[in-house]
Amino acid sequence: MAKNPKPEYQWKDRKRYLGLPLSFTRYAVRDQRLFFSRGFFNTTEDELLLYRVLDVKLNRTFGDKLVGVGTITLYTADKTHPELQLTRVRNPVRVRDMLSKMVEEERMRLNIRGRELYGVSGHAHHGCPDMGDLDDGAAPDSSIDDGIN
Repeated sequence: MAKNPKPEYQWKDRKRYLGLPLSFTRYAVRDQRLFFSRGFFNTTEDELLLYRVLDVKLNRTFGDKLVGVGTITLYTADKTHPELQLTRVRNPVRVRDMLSKMVEEERMRLNIRGRELYGVSGHAHHGCPDMGDLDDGAAPDSSIDDGIN
């Protein structure tokens, strides 16, 4: 009987302390999804569909730069994780670029434009503009009094 092959990950890492993977917070990308889990005795596992990512931000403190890590913040249209941080991952610039590329490829594959997701997020957040007016310059709402008579 053949064993199930190991899942093929495009990327995986752990939260790091002083550049070392000394935590039980794990991140992985596979099958157009970002998986993350926390804990040793009590484990919480979750996933995020990549096409739901709206914006990506990278933050690196001086200490992070010294040990080669950084924190990537994903702003998403996901209700359970509207702002997801991949904390202190190795090679953060490469990971950010890889995630951005994968998000765009998945949106193209599904024929989804980013603006179609903004209404789903339900809020504006830091680093991602409020996209409340998506009518492409259509005439303003006539119920608004602009003072011109």
